Amino acid sequence: MTRPPDAVLFDFSGTLFRLEEDESWFADLRVGDDEEIDGHYQAELMRRLTQPVGATVTLDDEGHRAWERRDLDPAMHRAAYLAVLAASGVHRPEHAEALYGRVVDPDSWTPYPDTARVLRGLADRGIPVAIVSNIAFDLRPAFARLGVDGAVTSFVLSYEVGAIKPDPDIFRAALGDLGVPAEHSLMVGDSEEADGGARAVGAAFGLVDPLPTVDRPTALLDVLAAHGLDLR
Repeated sequence: MTRPPDAVLFDFSGTLFRLEEDESWFADLRVGDDEEIDGHYQAELMRRLTQPVGATVTLDDEGHRAWERRDLDPAMHRAAYLAVLAASGVHRPEHAEALYGRVVDPDSWTPYPDTARVLRGLADRGIPVAIVSNIAFDLRPAFARLGVDGAVTSFVLSYEVGAIKPDPDIFRAALGDLGVPAEHSLMVGDSEEADGGARAVGAAFGLVDPLPTVDRPTALLDVLAAHGLDLR
């Protein structure tokens, strides 16, 4: 792309927000033979619950079917992640349900330090924004809580549009909502496989690392600047 983009598409998880555990989530959690879990295992559970692509555990046929459709159907999403937790040693249903409830609660998600600045900066410049996410719950309240929902032109969520990244249809849906040609747009995300699929429709792509929020203060600002949009 030889000029700054006329529109920006953003992934949600690991890009604008991150699911970061609170110790209280695991206070009563037990795995295996009623064992408490340590910080390392907590981190591994969170990785398995947020990894954008690829199965994180071995599932039976029913669990695998749910996993394949998890971002198209809220019921399949719940079944898939409860199966992942069970396969990870979380055998008590009440513990698995409580932890899964955190995943689908928009209030559980932490914004990256530059998320609000970037979204407001783009809105101030009249640059439309779409959130393009493989997800099976409504994430709009997370943006409302941050006070930036008005800076988002369109939310294009896989379970609402019936397409999952990297399927070109989900990117086309977002670009159609924004009214911007693909070649004049930029997709920003943390997955080469899923978010990088925007290249197939002609969009540019910028990769960010899904680090903990405290370790990634300016990645969004940096990737936009690298594509000609300096909001710093």
